[in-house]
Amino acid sequence: MNPDKPIACSLSAAEMPERLAEMRALGDDALLSVRQDGALRFRADDATRGRLEAIIAAESQCCSFLEFDVREEGGALALTIVAPEGAEPLASELASAFAAGAKVA
Repeated sequence: MNPDKPIACSLSAAEMPERLAEMRALGDDALLSVRQDGALRFRADDATRGRLEAIIAAESQCCSFLEFDVREEGGALALTIVAPEGAEPLASELASAFAAGAKVA
C-alpha cells in the first residue's frame, strides 16, 4: 500500500449514488456471504466476475488508496478491501454497499 496516496475519493457527488447502486445490484444478484473478517463472497460465474472486476477497476481509479484483492476460494469469488490507517471506514462503507440489498445468511 502506498502511504503517499491521498485518502480521498475523486467521484463527484452526482457520480457516487450511481456507483453505490452498481455495488448494491451486484450484491443483490450474486453475494453469497460476508465473512467475519469482512471479505465478501460472490458466485464464481463469468458474469459476476466481469461485473466485479469492472467495479474494482472503477474504484481503483477514484479511490487509489484502497487495495482490492479478488481470489477464487471454495467455489466462490472472495473480495477483500484493504485500506490504509484512517481509511478503514471507507472500505467498510464499500463492503456495506455490496451487502445493502443482498439476501445473505
